[in-house]
Amino acid sequence: MTDISNPIFHDEDAAREYLEAQRWPDGPFCPFCGQVDTVKALPAKGSMGKGWYHCRECRKKFTVRVGTLYERSHVKLHKWLMATHLLCSSKKGMSAHQLHRMLGVTYKTAWFMAHRIREAMRPAKDEGPKGGPDKVVEADETLIGGKEKNKHVSKRNPKNIGSMGKETAFALVERGGRVRSYHVKSVNAKSLGPILFEQIDRASTLMSDDAGQYRLIGPEYARYESVNHSINEYVRGDAHTNTVEGYFSLLKRGINGTYHHVSSTHLKRYLAEFDFRYNERTALGVEDMERTVKALKGIEGKRLTYRRIDCR
Repeated sequence: MTDISNPIFHDEDAAREYLEAQRWPDGPFCPFCGQVDTVKALPAKGSMGKGWYHCRECRKKFTVRVGTLYERSHVKLHKWLMATHLLCSSKKGMSAHQLHRMLGVTYKTAWFMAHRIREAMRPAKDEGPKGGPDKVVEADETLIGGKEKNKHVSKRNPKNIGSMGKETAFALVERGGRVRSYHVKSVNAKSLGPILFEQIDRASTLMSDDAGQYRLIGPEYARYESVNHSINEYVRGDAHTNTVEGYFSLLKRGINGTYHHVSSTHLKRYLAEFDFRYNERTALGVEDMERTVKALKGIEGKRLTYRRIDCR
């Protein structure tokens, strides 16, 4: 349950001490040279407030922000923790306008903060292939984009054909487990095959709809089953794609109801956000504060500047 009365969300010293405890459970270390024994806390004086440390080895000063996504930010640390907690505990996301109102920062600042937090949610390294013996992985894709009737007349597609004017999200969900989604430019065996072969163990059972690209790829796995939605077949025994469709329903409700519009440039970050909350969901025993702590673990070793926000 979300508890925004926690002092770390309102008091700067409490926020700093909390982040230090999370990042440095065994004591502070130098983010520049990695030394521990040569680091000491500096007294607060003049323009240099609390939370500064000095390393005798490399002769550099630092705070807990250095070497993280919060580095060189003028936003108070307790506001960063609040924003991270709100984004982690809101099932359908939280708009930059809402963050701007709740945190008392400008809309531009709130927008950039949200993107930095999404970067923290992105896995720092490949987690390895999904599935395995006796495991089922569902694969499917969905279109991200507004309905033609809701668009400005000048931006409507007069033929309203398929994916024209929309972006495609492709997702792999292990039943009872985690999701991994991607922004892809095309949906065919050539584009999806490398993702499937790299991300799903060949000993897995693969489930999909009856699209042609999956019929070419499916036989490569220990077992392959598909359902034909065109004839209203959605479940046949244990063959279905309801799990990945459930994930897409959360994604669509978040994008349509909270964010309204997501550009192709930033879609990958929104997918990382929804992946993170799904993978760290209550059904897997992860509550709001635990989810926030996991997101804070992801801030280390990453930098994202305003000019480079369109880069991975």
